Amino acid sequence: MAQKTPMITPEGMEKLKAELDHLWRVERPDTTAKVSWAASLGDRSENADYHYNKKRLREIDKRILYLRKCIDELKVVHYSPFQEGKVMFGAWVSIENSKGMKNRFRIVGGEELIGAKDYISMDSPMAQALLKKEVGDEVIVKTPTHQFVWRITKIEYEK
Repeated sequence: MAQKTPMITPEGMEKLKAELDHLWRVERPDTTAKVSWAASLGDRSENADYHYNKKRLREIDKRILYLRKCIDELKVVHYSPFQEGKVMFGAWVSIENSKGMKNRFRIVGGEELIGAKDYISMDSPMAQALLKKEVGDEVIVKTPTHQFVWRITKIEYEK
């Protein structure tokens, strides 16, 4: 597995912190209470509520540890005026190919991809080909099976 670039947008970091807060303050106490209630019923060997909630508690704890590690290790990359005019981390990029196909996406860190259909990883072949390019530049995107040519039509940043 390729190493992910340890960067995240400010918005991405806020989402991770919000998820951690929700798990810690809402889901974990709620699940812990369910485990205690199910355990109080006696025989745990055939107690589905107990087994399900113990499993859920382990999943929550694992995710909490993972999120804490991410929050500690990821570098938040804020917008800077020196990025203007070039494709860099956090950019919204519009591209077009010779057949008239268009696409628009944001280049972000790997932790931001879940649930975001218009985000691509900083480490993807497309992002790697686009980095440091400018509007009007043509880029060749090489994947294991194909090679594609795209032209950059617009670069925007959230400030």
